[in-house]
Amino acid sequence: MKRTDRLNSLLKEVISEVITRDVRNPKVHTLITVTGVDVSKDLHNANVYISVIGSAEDKKQTLQALRSAAGFISVQASKKVVLRYFPHLTFHLDEGVDAHLQIDAVLQKIHDKEEHRKHQ
Repeated sequence: MKRTDRLNSLLKEVISEVITRDVRNPKVHTLITVTGVDVSKDLHNANVYISVIGSAEDKKQTLQALRSAAGFISVQASKKVVLRYFPHLTFHLDEGVDAHLQIDAVLQKIHDKEEHRKHQ
């Protein structure tokens, strides 16, 4: 496993912990997951991907709140991960999770219809 992969995994855990424990912004939705972190090769920047289960407005507000709290999140996370330079965090919405949930819902409907036909 490459160093950046280990660092991505570690930062994902730590940033997730900081968001759930330390960020006290009511606009940050409670059903939030850090789905991934991608650190640049020079380790100065990190893209943080989040998934929010909620309305489009919940997602928008959570993303804005996290972006405005990025400095605070970095400071709190840097206390848990010792790096020479803690990367600048940029938050993004991970749309892949939503697509996955929609596909699951469609597959479940198909399955339910098939079951219903069998029992008629």
